[in-house]
Amino acid sequence: MKSIIRSNGFAFLTNSTKLKRYLCSAHLVDQSDQASMKLQEVIQIVSSPIGGLDDLEENLNQVSLSPSSNIVSQVIESCKNETSPRRLLRFFSWSCKNMGASLQDKEFNNVLRVLAEKKDHTAMQILLSDLRKENRALDKQTFSIVAETLVKIGREEDAIGIFKILDKFSCPQDSFTVTAIISALCSRGHVKRALGVMHHHKEVISGNELTVYRSLLFGWSVQRNVKEARRVIQDMKSAGITPDLFCFNSMLTCLCERNVMRNPSGLVPEALNIMSEMRSYKIQPSSISYNILLSCLGKTRRVKESCQILEQMKRTGCDPDIASYYFVVRVLYLTGRFGKGNQTVDEMIERGLRPERKFYYDLIGVLCGVKRVNFALQLFDKMKRNAVGGYGPVYDLLIPKLCKGGDFEKGRELWEEAISLGVAHSCSVDLLDPSVTEVFKPIKKEEAVIVDRRALNLKIHAEKTRTMPKIKLKPKLRRRSKKKSNLRH
Repeated sequence: MKSIIRSNGFAFLTNSTKLKRYLCSAHLVDQSDQASMKLQEVIQIVSSPIGGLDDLEENLNQVSLSPSSNIVSQVIESCKNETSPRRLLRFFSWSCKNMGASLQDKEFNNVLRVLAEKKDHTAMQILLSDLRKENRALDKQTFSIVAETLVKIGREEDAIGIFKILDKFSCPQDSFTVTAIISALCSRGHVKRALGVMHHHKEVISGNELTVYRSLLFGWSVQRNVKEARRVIQDMKSAGITPDLFCFNSMLTCLCERNVMRNPSGLVPEALNIMSEMRSYKIQPSSISYNILLSCLGKTRRVKESCQILEQMKRTGCDPDIASYYFVVRVLYLTGRFGKGNQTVDEMIERGLRPERKFYYDLIGVLCGVKRVNFALQLFDKMKRNAVGGYGPVYDLLIPKLCKGGDFEKGRELWEEAISLGVAHSCSVDLLDPSVTEVFKPIKKEEAVIVDRRALNLKIHAEKTRTMPKIKLKPKLRRRSKKKSNLRH
């Protein structure tokens, strides 16, 4: 009997323990659900475009949620693409007031990086000021992003100013930060300012010279200054540093872009000289090297040389990539070599290259621009045979072009084809109605009348002389000769 009572008592205790555990777990689940709901409410308040910054803070005060580092990070990450940087900054300032010193330097740096990505100069300056007031440490990576953004938005002086007082942000002026400011300045062509930083911190960049020289070369290529770029190459050789592929490609970009404006006929010979110099350092030109040249040849419409460079790539063992074929085909289409352009596209596909939709879309746009819609349709068929996908923008381009050109039958055919394939496009059905869509007929040029230029000039001269007022000239006085006057006397 006692054993039965004990066993029942034990069962009762076990069940009560389970019940308590269940109630506790249910309470914890309920609390987590409430916290999740409040977090979503905060995210909605911060991301909402309605109301000013003061309204934002009032709405945050009404939410009974105590902010933590984790919550702040989640809200910033969730709202950074949905709202303005000023609202993010106000939310972060509100969190700092409510959390005090519990926020870590990591959160400050994270928000500063987000503001830099948003390119909000004022918000960045406010947060940098708060960092300095609260003796927070600025992360090296954050400084690199901030410096790059400031230079991009034309605030290179501010970037240099922050670099000079990095010690006040508990951030050292070491090899990483010096290289970061030099790279940021050179990215927009401020090479002289970068050289000033380099000369003041020569000892710091020891062992990292190649990265610095690469930045300087890129900066001079932005300015199209071939003389200074060549000087950097010479300085590298003098310092015993071998230029790499990036350095020569920067030099090649600088030279080719300069020749586009000043000496288009010198594009190929001077670029090939750079490539020969590369080979002397046992560096083989890559497809990127040739694409730099092909891009500039396309800008100057040099068709023959573009095709020759493409063939030279195959002969030298440098396989052309999709970009190489794109530059050549584009210049062929722009200059009216449509058959040759189609053959080049077929050759690219036969070599096993599968271009993406942008390749076809850009070239179809070129063909429509030069009013060769029939060739554009042929290229579109190749695009569909290769199952590239993303046909919607192409239908948006071709259907209006066909209908406004008077080919409503082909336009309707493409419309029905898009519907059968389930492709979404933005063309209106009214385009297919000839009574609604205005057809732009090509204007025939009047036959030029050949006029004798000499006869025309004589006629213009006769008209001018007839309309000009006659000027009365004074009669010339006859002078007596000295001989006659002497004879009289």
